Amino acid sequence: MRTTTAILIVSMLGSAGAANAGELPADHGGQGWAFQVTPYLWAAGLEGDISPFRRAPTLAVDKSFSDVLDHLNFGGFVDIWGRYDRYVFSGDLMYVNTTDSHAVGSLPMVGATPGLSADVDTAQFTATLKAGYRVYDDSDFTVDLLGGIRIWHVSNDLTVRYGGFSRSYGEDFGWVDPVVGFRTFYRVTPNLSFQAQADLGGFGAGSKHTWQALATANYVFNDNLSVSAGYKILDVDYDSGGHIFDTTLKGPVIGLTYRF
Repeated sequence: MRTTTAILIVSMLGSAGAANAGELPADHGGQGWAFQVTPYLWAAGLEGDISPFRRAPTLAVDKSFSDVLDHLNFGGFVDIWGRYDRYVFSGDLMYVNTTDSHAVGSLPMVGATPGLSADVDTAQFTATLKAGYRVYDDSDFTVDLLGGIRIWHVSNDLTVRYGGFSRSYGEDFGWVDPVVGFRTFYRVTPNLSFQAQADLGGFGAGSKHTWQALATANYVFNDNLSVSAGYKILDVDYDSGGHIFDTTLKGPVIGLTYRF
């Protein structure tokens, strides 16, 4: 199932065209409306501290992308970018579902009991919605200032098995962070360009803080298709109601964008 899921993600990239990979590709200049859609792959590792259940111990997590892929059930990433004259809009959606199996004594919240096994199924949904204004615009260089929100929802389901006995328990939590940021685009040649973006948020309204940064190199095939590759980091520090989600996701991104 995990291998099949990985193949499906890569196939999606090849057929439609990398995680907040919105703004990855080269941008259209000119006036009027412009849109682009980017399904993408983010080969991210995960590190940090997580307390998925109230009254449960905080767990230290340090997983490479291959570790994450081993536990992956499904991953989907898509970004939508729009512009009208100097007004810009973006929406980046990320959903990841994993199942982590634990043997005897490896699950601190349950403890070491002979014959005990447990599965933790985790689903994370993140949506970053932003709007802004292009403060500088010429044929080869643009600067956008952006503001908006980042929505988080994390769901955890624990299934414990002992002999023929099985019991399940689930919790979910979520929050909304305000964010502010920028996006820059620089065209080197008609086909090659570079792009960078970053945002900062939280400010105690949802999480203590959250920030992300993304830099890519982009190559344009024609008026509608471009490919991008780069690196992205997404960080958040949330601690509320007995839940802790203090994590950093980072790794290379790659995507194929369709513009219209």
